[in-house]
Amino acid sequence: MNQRKVRRQSTRIAFVQSCWHRDIVDRSRVAFVEGLERHGFAGRQVDCFEVPGAFEIPLHAKLLAETGRYAAVVAAGFVVDGGIYRHEFVASSVIDALMRVQLETQVPVISVVLTPQRFHEHEEHRKFFSEHFVIKGEEAAQACIGAISGIQKLRSLRMRTPRADA
Repeated sequence: MNQRKVRRQSTRIAFVQSCWHRDIVDRSRVAFVEGLERHGFAGRQVDCFEVPGAFEIPLHAKLLAETGRYAAVVAAGFVVDGGIYRHEFVASSVIDALMRVQLETQVPVISVVLTPQRFHEHEEHRKFFSEHFVIKGEEAAQACIGAISGIQKLRSLRMRTPRADA
């Protein structure tokens, strides 16, 4: 009889955030944890990790997902226009890499990596994006809960379905 190893499903969540514009990105982490708590998760189930910038998020997300310790990984960053078009390439690279991470590891990756079309350091933009990251943190909590639940259901189906080659 061929027995497959079944990894115990973790209820821990990794939250990886970049440190560029930390005061703004922090708002998403706080809102994310609060959103989870409103749905019955304990804030202590979230392990937080920091990276220098958004470009470093995918590698951390992959290494964390590969540990088998996390039911999901959440990535948060703020990629802004520094006066050249590089920010669009960075944002695209990060999002593409995060998609690959979840497909390769089969651990859901929720993105709160945002790239505004325009961002200036004046108070109006800082206030707008600080508030926007709160909204995105709350939405990430809902998406994370839904993704974890959906993956758990799919994995239980896969375990109950007899394999044709078994």
